[in-house]
Amino acid sequence: MERQVNVKSTDINVKSGHGNIKSNQILSSQVNTNRWLIVLAGLAIQLCLGVAYIWGVFQPEVVKVLDWSQKNAALSFSFLLGMLSFGSMAGGAIQEKLSPRVVVIGGGVIISLGFLLASFASPKAPWIMWLTYGILGGFGSGTVYTATIAICQKWFPDKRGLITGLIVSALGFGGLVLTPLARSLMKNVGVLETFAWLSLIFLVVTVVGGMFMKNPPEGYKPVGWTPPLNQSSKKGQDFTPGQVLRSSQFYLITFSFMLASMAGLMVIPFAKVLGLSGGLTDNVATVGVMVIAIFNSFGRLFWGYVSDKIGRENTLLILMIVAGVSILFVAAAKSYLILFLIAIVGFSYGGFLGVFPSLAADLWGTKHMGINYGLVLTGFGMGAILSSYVAGYFMDLTGKFTTPFMVAAISSLFSAAMILMLKRKVAR
Repeated sequence: MERQVNVKSTDINVKSGHGNIKSNQILSSQVNTNRWLIVLAGLAIQLCLGVAYIWGVFQPEVVKVLDWSQKNAALSFSFLLGMLSFGSMAGGAIQEKLSPRVVVIGGGVIISLGFLLASFASPKAPWIMWLTYGILGGFGSGTVYTATIAICQKWFPDKRGLITGLIVSALGFGGLVLTPLARSLMKNVGVLETFAWLSLIFLVVTVVGGMFMKNPPEGYKPVGWTPPLNQSSKKGQDFTPGQVLRSSQFYLITFSFMLASMAGLMVIPFAKVLGLSGGLTDNVATVGVMVIAIFNSFGRLFWGYVSDKIGRENTLLILMIVAGVSILFVAAAKSYLILFLIAIVGFSYGGFLGVFPSLAADLWGTKHMGINYGLVLTGFGMGAILSSYVAGYFMDLTGKFTTPFMVAAISSLFSAAMILMLKRKVAR
């Protein structure tokens, strides 16, 4: 690999082995960094963030040990996802002023602290879990989540959809890895002590992985890649957060994200509960948590790749139809059919998390991606809080999920309508 070349002038051409390039562009062959090492570090970090998607394993144990209602227990999950947007925006701002390394390591420390303090939750104080696991854990996760996505997108502008899908798929895959680990820990040390052990693991991984995090030099461009000129940011404009907030596209994307994610957000925290209510044994019902984690992960990678081929909006429309139809059948399903249906819900949900970041980067550029996507995540956060609360409320009230799942199906249709409106605006 060649040493880095410092380029100063912006109005002359520099001869290279790859033809004439503008001197304010730096080819990947001129950068002394292996961009795939950054991706590997990002994958390890995102793997830890997958703990959010194993709350379905914690939910029954927390309800049993702490004698909480389904609603109060599920709110811990809701607050964690709800705080992602605030952590993302804060992390994006800090990243622009300091460095992504500071953001990732600092976020990892906050996550670890939140999980450690969650081990002190008590039967009469669910707010401790909300504040620690939920708010601290969610805020820290948000700073780390968007920072790793933004960094990898900047290193791979030539494979934006694929690399975004790959990075966020690790988060979904983390659910598969962490589920048996969490079950083993709960069996041997108890559910609250499990949070303390996980905090130590997350601290080590995020600090070590964070050391690899850095942005490419200004003007970085992979060899042989020419940016397509079919969307606003690809014409050279990077939107500031203020410009994003003044665009109608932002509100269509944000509210569409909120509505589209409701199906997955209602199923994930109750995956094991759904399995048990459908007649599955405890061990098989736990497999449901792993199933949704697997398909959540593959959905992020697969649909991110597909969106590079058929377009972000077209991909989202397919996903919204799949999510809306499949969620209608989950509540009535019995036995192993439940596993099949929640796999479909997880596959579509993962697609949303894989495609929306790429859509935001396509429209508004990657320079302010941390803050801009953090703004979009406010929709996801609102959907998380609303979804878990509604599902938990009706579960406590009726013992069934029929009503909230109907709400999720209708929400998917409304989200599809918003994406159609967005597609027309982008095409103009």
